Amino acid sequence: MGIEGEDRHVTEVRAEMVANVWKVVTAEGEHVSADATLVILESMKMEIPVLAEQPGTVTKLAVAEGDVVQEGDLIAIVE
Repeated sequence: MGIEGEDRHVTEVRAEMVANVWKVVTAEGEHVSADATLVILESMKMEIPVLAEQPGTVTKLAVAEGDVVQEGDLIAIVE
């Protein structure tokens, strides 16, 4: 019998550039699929979706609409 949760991974989703948080699409506690849009950033009039790298539950959403994120800032944690 295998250990339950053995394949469970925690992913920190971080900003790849300086940008404004234009829209928050998900919420803490929400289950998301891989490649689901978590937030949409805006930089130089371009909309950049930030995607979940794996399926799971959003356990922390560290940004709100209107926030400014710097490269490397935490956006969300998906478990």
